[in-house]
Amino acid sequence: MTLIDEINRLKREKNAIILAHNYQRPEIQDIADYVGDSIELSRRAMEEKEAKIILFSAVDFMAESAAVLNPDRKVLLPTLGARCPMAQMLTVDQIKRWKVLYPLVPVVLYVNTLASAKAYCDICCTSANAVEIVNSMKAETVLFGPDHNLAEYVSRKTGKTIIPVPERGFCPTHMLFQPEDVRILKMEYPDAIAMVHPECTVEMQNMADFIGSTSQMCRYVRKSDAKTFIVATEEGIIHRLKKENPGKQFILAYEDAVCPNMKLNTLERLYTSLKEEKYVITVPEPVAKRARKALEKMFELKTKA
Repeated sequence: MTLIDEINRLKREKNAIILAHNYQRPEIQDIADYVGDSIELSRRAMEEKEAKIILFSAVDFMAESAAVLNPDRKVLLPTLGARCPMAQMLTVDQIKRWKVLYPLVPVVLYVNTLASAKAYCDICCTSANAVEIVNSMKAETVLFGPDHNLAEYVSRKTGKTIIPVPERGFCPTHMLFQPEDVRILKMEYPDAIAMVHPECTVEMQNMADFIGSTSQMCRYVRKSDAKTFIVATEEGIIHRLKKENPGKQFILAYEDAVCPNMKLNTLERLYTSLKEEKYVITVPEPVAKRARKALEKMFELKTKA
């Protein structure tokens, strides 16, 4: 039997589902039951009531969210090394310090945070619904973390005062994209649509024909009549875009835009994780309870995930 056959066999035997983020390796996306962004996948896990094990091929905060939202299920992360650098940039102590400085200001946290941080926010948001979430807040000033570029984007779209926490939180992979690369590609492909993730710099956002999350990019491409797209987000999304849109062309705005943390997950590690049921992601119940409330509040607003 091949490794893929073995994974599928274990999946059936253990009544497991495999969730893969859009940035995962192509072979992992192909074997997954569902591919999407972090919240899409966590919601999908909530809907799959019969599965006893959730094998989440992504990074730490995503598996944590799945564990928080599915307390009766065993959530596995294929490798503990798959940690999101941006999520590590925001600590509980930082949030507490900013809350002391702005005691009456609500805290909105991007889902790209650890559960311990989510426990100290009023509501969570995704890159797709951040503008809607902040607009739903009655306050005109909001503490927002941890991505500084997303905070800038939300500020421009809402007209509200957005205080980034920390001041310069960022995604290392999205910082690799530079405007000059898009300018050159536009010369070669003048009819191409430039799609930019809001975690990119403001300068990159200004180059965009469309700004959106990975899920929004996928939906946009399916509906668009355009044939060529310049894509400014982690390279893993290209596999899904090509698979879903075989008649269209996709050019990565920067060829080396790879998240090494996402790519730590391999078929071999998925197999070992499922076979040995490791690594189990758990969140202490007091933290999980508060983090769950922040996530559920986001879901209740019925915004775009």
